[in-house]
Amino acid sequence: MENRLKNKDANNPDLWKAIGHLHKAVSAAGVDPKLLSLVHLRASQINGCSACVHAGVAGSKKAGETDERLHNVAAWRDAPFYSDAERAALALAEAATRLQDGAPGVTDEIWEEINAHFTEEQIGAITLEIALTNFFNRINRTIKEPAGQTWG
Repeated sequence: MENRLKNKDANNPDLWKAIGHLHKAVSAAGVDPKLLSLVHLRASQINGCSACVHAGVAGSKKAGETDERLHNVAAWRDAPFYSDAERAALALAEAATRLQDGAPGVTDEIWEEINAHFTEEQIGAITLEIALTNFFNRINRTIKEPAGQTWG
């Protein structure tokens, strides 16, 4: 696959600075980086973004995630490798990502479960991580960003 956008460096540097601030806010909220990486990976899997799936796996491994958990994140409901808090975050990621085609979105049950495990600040960071992931998934799918690229 060849990237449709040949000169990504021509983009507005203020945009990338703003995105950097959003990432910094997510990181500052006290959520385990491994959990954020799993959320990123799951949303990217749903959206079929190979570049972000690749980056999600790399980021998860850098944060100390195991192959066993990475290989099973697509089947997290049936796999025994995730805590209740991680399951709540993954459920939120799926519900917030699947807003199309009449999907119910974030139900009260999902919201109650996420609130049982995280502070409001942490929920805000997890939600922002999901939104940023969906943002980049859509850009990467549009421009055909290939897996294996390095950013930053």
